[in-house]
Amino acid sequence: MSYVRFAALGDSTTAGVGDPVPGGWRGWARLLADALGETHDVSFCNLAVSGAITGDVRHKQLPEALRHQPDVASVIVGVNDTMRSTWDRPRIRTELLETVESLHDLGTTLLTVRYHDHGRVFGLPGVLRRPLYSRIDFLNDVYDEAFERFGGLRVDLAETPEVWMREFWSVDRLHPSELGHRALARAFALQLDEGGMECPLPTIVRDGGYEPNWRSDLTWMVTEGVPWFGRRARDLGPWAARMAVTEARGLARRPVPVHAELVGGPR
Repeated sequence: MSYVRFAALGDSTTAGVGDPVPGGWRGWARLLADALGETHDVSFCNLAVSGAITGDVRHKQLPEALRHQPDVASVIVGVNDTMRSTWDRPRIRTELLETVESLHDLGTTLLTVRYHDHGRVFGLPGVLRRPLYSRIDFLNDVYDEAFERFGGLRVDLAETPEVWMREFWSVDRLHPSELGHRALARAFALQLDEGGMECPLPTIVRDGGYEPNWRSDLTWMVTEGVPWFGRRARDLGPWAARMAVTEARGLARRPVPVHAELVGGPR
C-alpha cells in the first residue's frame, strides 16, 4: 500500500456540516479519505472550518496544509464570500489563485468544483437569485482559471443531477445531506481512480449511523438556522434591497416591444 497525504481546505461543506455522526460531523472529505484508505496508507488532515471565506483558507488553512505536504488537496470555498457585504472580486480571485498555486507547486493533485445556482436550490425569487448567481458565476470563472493554469480534478455541481434533488440537501438547503456528501465523495473518488490513484467508490447508501427526523431538524432551526439567517439578513439586507430596486428600475426603463403593443391593443 502506498502512502497518501490528503489535506482538505474550505468551509462548512468540507468540514462535514449536513452529515452528522455521533460526536460531530463527517462529510464528503472524510468519506473520500476512508475510501482511499482501503487501498492506500492515508494521512488525512481536514482543515476546513465552518464559515470560512477565501481569506481564511489562504492565510490560515494553507500554511497548515503546506506543512502536511499533501499528495491530494481539496480547495472548495467562496460561497460564504458571496453572502457577505465585504465581497471583493480582485481580493477573492487573488486569494483563491494563490492558494491553488501554492499547493500545485508541491506537486499536489488538486480537487476543486464549479458551483451550481444556489438561488434555485433555495427557491429565491428572481430579483434576489440573479444578483447572487452573478457572484457565483464570478467564482466559477476563478475556478476555471485555476483549473486551466494548474490542472487537477474537479466536479461541476451544476452538471451533477443529484444537486437538483431535495434529498441531496440538509434541512438548510445550503449544506449537503448525508446522501449529498456521499455523492460528492463518490464523484471525486471516480476521478481519482480514473486518474490512476486506485480508489474504491464510496457507497451512495446511507449507513444508518444517523436517522434524520423532525426533532433534529427543529433543533437545528432553533439553535443554528434562525441565528444564521438573522446574521446574513443584517449583512446582506441593504445589498439585496439595492439590487431589487436596481432591477426594478431597469425593467421600468426597458422599452416595450412593438409586437407587445400590437398584441395588447388600445385601451
